[in-house]
Amino acid sequence: MLEGIVRDSMTKQATKTLRRDGFLIANIYGKGLENISAAFKRNDFIKYLKNKETIAFNVKVGENTCKVVVQEYQKCPITSDLLHVDLMVAQPGVKTAYKVPVLSEGSPVGVKNKGLFVFHKKRIPVKCTIEDLPESFTIQVAKLDVGHSVLVRDLTMPEGVVCYLDPRVPILGVIKAK
Repeated sequence: MLEGIVRDSMTKQATKTLRRDGFLIANIYGKGLENISAAFKRNDFIKYLKNKETIAFNVKVGENTCKVVVQEYQKCPITSDLLHVDLMVAQPGVKTAYKVPVLSEGSPVGVKNKGLFVFHKKRIPVKCTIEDLPESFTIQVAKLDVGHSVLVRDLTMPEGVVCYLDPRVPILGVIKAK
């Protein structure tokens, strides 16, 4: 479980001091819940996120323990350091928007025919409850040739999961190399 501290001061100076001490600023929020301003050790947060197996994970901030999902993060444009993260509480029974990762399986035929394999969308936005949330969408790409792509309409959505992208949006494909 990832552990953090509650931020008591929201001033610019306090934020700078926390960042200098190696902390990552975070906001934890949810529908009908009071927002929690928190801070996590930056390196611990990154290590934990790289090793997690599910989209939702547990965090402990002060006395509160909750299951959260990373909704958005901000990076420094110069150093690419993680500056801020928004964590949404995954409440059971509440339909919410999530971003589910896309995984590819196999090697496309089009790559051997001088094509280039491209991910157009690495995450698919869906709306569902946390109980119905798929861990990822795995797509077989072995039969893709140059000029072929997999669209949103080609995905099979589990029951209770709705994708609100246009069905004609490409997810991944093989394009012609120049």
